[in-house]
Amino acid sequence: MSEAQKYPVLSKVNYPSDIKQMDITELKGLCKDIREYLVDTISEIGGHFGGGLGTVELTVAIHKVFNTPYDLVVWDTGHQAYPHKILTGRKEALKKIRRLNGISGFLKRNESEYDAFGAGHATTSISAALGMAVARDLNDEPNKKVIAIIGDGAMTGGMAYEAMNNSGVLKSDLVVVLNDNNMSIAPNVWQISNYFTEMISHPDYNKFKGQIWDLTGKLDHFGDRLRKIAARLEHGIKAVVTPGMLFEALGFRYFGPVNGHNLHQLIKIFEQTKELKGPILIHAITEKGKGYKPAEGHTQRLHASTPFDKLTGEAIKKGASAPSYTKIFGEALVEIVKSNPKVIGITGAMPDGTGLDYLQKHCPKNYFDVGIAEEHGVTFAAGMATQGIIPVVAIYSTFLQRGFDQIIHDIALQKLHVVFVMDRAGLVGADGPTHHGVFDISYLRMIPGMVIMAPKDEAELRNMLYTAVEYKQGPIALRYPRGSALGVDIKEGFTALEIGKAEKLIEGDEVALLALGSMVDYSLKAAAILKEQGINCEVINMRFAKPLDSEMLDYVSSKFTKIITLEENNLPGGFGSAVAEYFIENNYKNDLYFIGIPDKFIDHGTQEELHHLLGIDPVGIVEKVKTFTQSNKNHEVPL
Repeated sequence: MSEAQKYPVLSKVNYPSDIKQMDITELKGLCKDIREYLVDTISEIGGHFGGGLGTVELTVAIHKVFNTPYDLVVWDTGHQAYPHKILTGRKEALKKIRRLNGISGFLKRNESEYDAFGAGHATTSISAALGMAVARDLNDEPNKKVIAIIGDGAMTGGMAYEAMNNSGVLKSDLVVVLNDNNMSIAPNVWQISNYFTEMISHPDYNKFKGQIWDLTGKLDHFGDRLRKIAARLEHGIKAVVTPGMLFEALGFRYFGPVNGHNLHQLIKIFEQTKELKGPILIHAITEKGKGYKPAEGHTQRLHASTPFDKLTGEAIKKGASAPSYTKIFGEALVEIVKSNPKVIGITGAMPDGTGLDYLQKHCPKNYFDVGIAEEHGVTFAAGMATQGIIPVVAIYSTFLQRGFDQIIHDIALQKLHVVFVMDRAGLVGADGPTHHGVFDISYLRMIPGMVIMAPKDEAELRNMLYTAVEYKQGPIALRYPRGSALGVDIKEGFTALEIGKAEKLIEGDEVALLALGSMVDYSLKAAAILKEQGINCEVINMRFAKPLDSEMLDYVSSKFTKIITLEENNLPGGFGSAVAEYFIENNYKNDLYFIGIPDKFIDHGTQEELHHLLGIDPVGIVEKVKTFTQSNKNHEVPL
């Protein structure tokens, strides 16, 4: 069956202009085709899935009513924006989404003129849209509309409310669509609310309201009384039948909740509200995974998926592999909590992604999910730490960036014992530059009193977690990569490591490889290849980016002329920089190479592909070591 036969309406659509003249029947057919196309495509290649299925009607309605790309549509993250990509010239490109040299899974301004703002981390859309709206006013473009779409999960982030508060103050024309796929509304309330929303959004009502408002303004004191009574009446009805009074208090006119899958109603509400002045919030209730039964029943599992069976929704299993670092951490934390109930786990809306789902299941009283609110999560942990609780804050490396000020001000300054566990440290693969965890060593290393560890394998991960929990002198951080561990044997129980102590793994005499975390295994493999070629490398598992093992560095400096540092972190300010600083302080004259992530943003691809492209896999390390050992000058590894 051809694509034109399989997707009869979608096959005629390449850009939003193609849907402007479609009637409601055709548009409903388009929605059906988009869902089927999404299932067919993502089941083969994997990707963020459930959110996009829930925004099909929203996306179609927005592009039907608004004049994109002149009108600016700002999506919060890219999880809900796959239908947007399909409708904006990237239908075929979706087949290579998140793959090397393919389109991004998120929004990128350099990918399409329809992507008004880049987005990877949640809660940014309202702030960005407000900035665009104010810029529009400054540029004197009164006909340009600005629309922000934000999910209910992102509304747990404080930045969203900061933006809404500022919107209420500035009163610029702005439409915010709250895509709410988690709220349950009783049918009777829903019905009344729909009627009231339609009534107050209707142009005739708003025209009449404006005329009455103007008239009462001419009636002196009596007019003021009438205005107050009318405002109380409208707000009173809203308070009874809608959940929108918080948004009204922030200066938004609230409309909803509306059925986010009722295409006719969505088009009508957008048409009726787009000319209204000031900040507008449209509250749309959607269902994550809408139209695909396996996704509707397993919204968390199919939020982001690997390739899966289209009929069942079950992931297509690969060959047997070692358990993930995430699983190892999650199970180890449960063991520790069971022996020490003072230990608790904190996540920011990512229990499955961080491994805290194990704690949630086995020790629910010790598990806390703060939502997409990393700043709050860090200071929440600080408060607990003041009372003798040992918080383990499990957050992706890239998301912990959001809590940087809180780490400094609320934890490190007070020398509080908080454990930071950073999953997805290093290059994460398909999610690309917004999610690569390549800055944490750099931004944590500068903080006084911070300890930073990285395990060489899953056994060391367990012991580092135990070490961090037992450490009492202040904040301590543990980072590990995405994906499968190495498959090493794991002994029962835990062993505390000495803070700041490295270990020698291979004795050598020509060049020293000082490796951290994921780069230890790569260094061992590279050393084996180099030995066959006549180059004997000494491989040292440094374990700690801070504090450094000064005794080991002194020893290495005295033994080797040439020394290489290896890390899966950005080179500026990273582990290699720390070693260089130590050598400068001690007036050591050794030749140094720094292997790591170059000073640029790295695009998406598989982890293996990106490691190879950057020359930080065993093959790349071998070539860089050979080049370095043949040189006589200090320099950084060519990237």
